[in-house]
Amino acid sequence: WMRARGYDLHIFPGVHERDGYLAGSDEVRLRDLHAAFANPDIDAILCLRGGYGTPRLLDALDFDLLRAHPKPFVGYSDITALHLAINRYAGFVTFHGPMLNADLLGGKQPPTESSLFSLLRGQRGAGSVLPHPMPYPLTTIEPGVACGRLLGGNLSMIAAVMGTPYEIDADGIILFIEDVNEPLYRIDRLLTHLRLAGKLAQVAGVLVGDVAGVDSGALARLLKQSFEPLCIPVLAGWRSGHCDP
Repeated sequence: WMRARGYDLHIFPGVHERDGYLAGSDEVRLRDLHAAFANPDIDAILCLRGGYGTPRLLDALDFDLLRAHPKPFVGYSDITALHLAINRYAGFVTFHGPMLNADLLGGKQPPTESSLFSLLRGQRGAGSVLPHPMPYPLTTIEPGVACGRLLGGNLSMIAAVMGTPYEIDADGIILFIEDVNEPLYRIDRLLTHLRLAGKLAQVAGVLVGDVAGVDSGALARLLKQSFEPLCIPVLAGWRSGHCDP
C-alpha cells in the first residue's frame, strides 16, 4: 500500500508483539519509538493504530533524542498522550491524523488519505487553508475570531494526563477535542474536569472534532453550556477523529 504511493516502509519489530491488552511491552514499544526517531533514513512516523498504552511511556521518553531528530509523527486517539508530551518537552509540531491500520488500509472516504499526504509532502505550508469535506456542515456553537496554536486530541486522554508533568499547556491555544464511545455525561465530566483544572479559562478558542456515538443536538447543548461563559469562539463538527472521512 505504501509502495504504491511512492514510499518505502520500515515496520518495527514491536508491531508483531502482544503483551496482554498492550501491543508489546512498554520496553519494546519505547525502544521502537526511540529507534524510529533516531534513524536518519526514516522521514516520518505513522502509527498503525491507537487503543491504550502510550501514557505508560511518557516518563521514560528521551526528549533530548526526539528534539534532536524532529520529524512528522502521525496518529490520534491514544496517541494524544504522545502528542502532548512531545509538544511540551521536545517542542516540534506533530500531526493529529489518520493511522495506517485504523484508517488508511481501511479505505476511508476522501479526503482522509489526500489530506495526510499533502501535509507530509509539504504541499500545505503555514497559512494554508485546510478544506473541510462539503457534505458535513460545521456548527458555530459560539461566534468569534481567535488565533493560536492548535493543540489537543482525544478528550479522554487530555483529561487522563491532567495533574502530571505532561498535561496540556493550554495558554492561548485553540483547543482541539474529539472522542469515541463516551456517553454524553462522560463528555460533560471530562469538560468539567478541564474547567475545574483551570484549563478552559486559558484557551483562545475551541475546535470540536468528531464525537462518535453522541447525539449532535445534545452535544451542541452541552458545548454551549460549557463554553458560553468563557466568551470564546467554538466551532463543532470538524471531521477529525474516529470518523469516516
